[in-house]
Amino acid sequence: MTNETPTPELQTLLSDLVSVTHRLTRIAAQATGEQTSPATWRTLSVLSSFGPMRLGELAKQSRVSQPTMTKIVANLNEVEWIRRIADVDDARAWQIALAPKGIRALADWREKLGAALAPLFDDLDREEIEVISRAVDLLHECTDVRAADVVKAA
Repeated sequence: MTNETPTPELQTLLSDLVSVTHRLTRIAAQATGEQTSPATWRTLSVLSSFGPMRLGELAKQSRVSQPTMTKIVANLNEVEWIRRIADVDDARAWQIALAPKGIRALADWREKLGAALAPLFDDLDREEIEVISRAVDLLHECTDVRAADVVKAA
């Protein structure tokens, strides 16, 4: 990859990608009938991707206010999906980490999402599935390496 300015076509394509993935997420959530808040799943996903973090950083990564995150964390703690661990850099502070039950809940949720969406794609041929697979791999590669830099620059 280069550091060149993205073309307008790439910017439009990426905008469309975000839009369609949001739509896909809404369709899957509705199809599962799941009542758990999307903010809960987003919070668990953030912890899964980035590991333990303080409440303020978790709120920022999940794009909610700190008071909202306090409520989310309290609810997640109640169902034992997260655990609080001492912050090694500040003995007065705590970090939030995924608990084994939270890891299983997130995995189950993702499996339900996939199952709910499968009927939309069941007529794809092997080549089309391979295109989606490669696109997912490419998106992982780009976001795993560069996401923090893009967010900091914004």
